[in-house]
Amino acid sequence: MNPSREKFYRGLFFVAAIYDVVLGVIFTFFYKFAFKLIGIPEKLPEFEAYISLIGAFLFVIGVAYYLIYRGDLWKNYDLIIVGTLYKLAYCSIVFYYFAIGNYPHIIFVTVFGVLDLIFFILMLECLIFLKANPRPHLK
Repeated sequence: MNPSREKFYRGLFFVAAIYDVVLGVIFTFFYKFAFKLIGIPEKLPEFEAYISLIGAFLFVIGVAYYLIYRGDLWKNYDLIIVGTLYKLAYCSIVFYYFAIGNYPHIIFVTVFGVLDLIFFILMLECLIFLKANPRPHLK
């Protein structure tokens, strides 16, 4: 792999790791503050553990992105598939609810949805590149 291409993909997963770990911590422990900051405290579900659970999932996938970043991209191919599908799932849900007019705040679409769409496209590109460029055998 071209060293600059590998560096780019590693950087992608490092940024994704930071993004999801930070959001994970915020939505696990400080979700009330986050909803108030966005201006939608009334949108918190009655059973707030749903938000903490989503935050915990974000944290875990952020750790997975960090493991991809620090590891061998080819050996982590399966983990990259899972991370790519995670981004596809999130942005698909965001855009679906936006399309039907049922979303809590435009920030969920403009920031989270668009960023995850960008992450999805770049992670998919990484998968395609890795598949097309098998790792050379070590001698």
